[in-house]
Amino acid sequence: MAKTLDLERILHRQGFGTRKMCRILIVNDAVTVNGEPCDDPDAKFALDNSLHFTVEGEPWQYREHSYLMMHKPAHYECTHKTQFHPTIYTLLPSPLVERGVQCIGRLDEDTTGLILLSDDGQFIHKVSSPKHHVPKVYEVTCKHALSTADMQHLLAGVQLIDEDETIAALAATQITENVIHLTLAEGKYHQVKRMIAATGNRVEALKRIKIGQLALPETLAVGEWRWLTDEDLIAVQS
Repeated sequence: MAKTLDLERILHRQGFGTRKMCRILIVNDAVTVNGEPCDDPDAKFALDNSLHFTVEGEPWQYREHSYLMMHKPAHYECTHKTQFHPTIYTLLPSPLVERGVQCIGRLDEDTTGLILLSDDGQFIHKVSSPKHHVPKVYEVTCKHALSTADMQHLLAGVQLIDEDETIAALAATQITENVIHLTLAEGKYHQVKRMIAATGNRVEALKRIKIGQLALPETLAVGEWRWLTDEDLIAVQS
């Protein structure tokens, strides 16, 4: 049997503000539950995925944890405390930010593409920890054309400054003279840019297109986000 909880606490846990704020929303007729108005903060409901509610007209589904993907735009930072650019958290509804979703690994300010966010610590660790070797695929646009020798160099391993051992790509596929798909298991600081620099080239544009077996959907526009499906969660950990 599903655990039950009073509506005030449900809204609080889902990120709609302090318990006092949630209570005010409820008694002011700003909340419906499963299609019915509810003005009783102490009314109890079962905590499962069939629980739907609206807050000030916005529809929400109860989720114990949040799992999201975003198509990160350029010139956004993956941090709450930014200095020169807006944060990607401004692209999310405030309840998700309030409940503490975090980026799973960061993309540089000028890097675009697939980024995952969650408030599930175990999931964050599993996807981001180098111990689990979740591969990430990047579309890399270089200033100069890449030769066969350059591609072999990336696969054999390049020496980065301040690194004791060479770093090799898991896979490297040439798309055009200047564009490659590079697959990495690590997430070292500016790793793709430093690897390309080690071949005597320079990255002009960088986009992450895949994490695990989860590809960035073509239908997800730049700056948009969506919930991960059960199939997505399996794919990202495969």
